[in-house]
Amino acid sequence: MPDEGEEIPVQVEPQSNTGKWILLFVAIIFVAVSVYGYVTTQQHVDKLTKDLTDSQNQVAELKNRMQTAEASEETLAHQVGLTKKELSQRAAELQAQQKSAESRLEKEESEAKAQIGQVSGEVAGVKTDVGGVKTDVASTRADLESTKAKLQSAVGDLGVQSGLIANTRGDLEVLKHKGDRNYYEFTLLRGAKPQPVATVSLQLKKIDAKHGKFTVNVTSDDKTIEKRDRNIAEPIQFYSGREHLLFELVVWTVDKNKATGYLSTPKNAPIPVTAN
Repeated sequence: MPDEGEEIPVQVEPQSNTGKWILLFVAIIFVAVSVYGYVTTQQHVDKLTKDLTDSQNQVAELKNRMQTAEASEETLAHQVGLTKKELSQRAAELQAQQKSAESRLEKEESEAKAQIGQVSGEVAGVKTDVGGVKTDVASTRADLESTKAKLQSAVGDLGVQSGLIANTRGDLEVLKHKGDRNYYEFTLLRGAKPQPVATVSLQLKKIDAKHGKFTVNVTSDDKTIEKRDRNIAEPIQFYSGREHLLFELVVWTVDKNKATGYLSTPKNAPIPVTAN
C-alpha cells in the first residue's frame, strides 16, 4: 500500500492518429470536388456567354440584311418610278404570269405526249399492215412455188423437148416471172383473118371442142404451116427467123368459136413493136 501523502503517478495513453488521417482525406476530397464543380460551372457559363454573343451577332446581322433589303427595294422602286406598294403588286403580277406560263407549258406538254401516243399507235397500225403485206407476199410466193411444182414439160410436135407448159393464165404468170422466154397471150376466133402474134401470124381453122382438138395455120417467114388436129396443152413447135429459132404455141381452152393460149419465143428472138 502506498503511504499517505505519497502521489500516485497517472499513466496517459497516447492518442491514436487514425482519426486525423480520415479527417484530412475527407477534407481533400471535399476541396477537389469543390474545385471540379467550380471549374465545370465556369466552363458552362463561358459557353453560354459565347452562345449568347453569337446569337446577338446573328440577330444584328439579320437586322442589317433586312434594312439593306428594304433600302434596296426602295431604291429599285425609285429607279423604276414605282412606289414600294406598286413594286410589290408588280412582283405579284409577274409571279402570277410565271405560274400561268408554267401551267400552259404543262398542258402543251401533256397534249404533245397524247399526240405522240396517237402517232405511236398509228405507226403500230402501219407496222401491222406491213406485216400483213409481208404475209400476203409470202403466201403469194408460196403459191407461185406450188404452181411451179405443178408445171410440166413435154415433147413438142417436132419431137423437141419443150420447156414448162402453162395450162392456165396463172401458170403463164409464173413462167413470165421466171424470165426464161418471151410470152404472148392470144385469143383466136374461128374463121377470122390471120392474127399477128409476136412476129408471126396465127389463124384458127377448125375446132373440135368435144374432144379438145383444133387446127391452126402458122405463118412465119412468108410460109404458112398447117398444124392439124392438135390437142389442148400440146406444145406446137416451129422454127422462125434467119437464126432458125424455136417457137412454141400452146392452146389451153377451146370452145365452138374460139381458142385461147400463148406463144413463147426465145429471149433473143425479135420483139415486135406491139404484141397481142
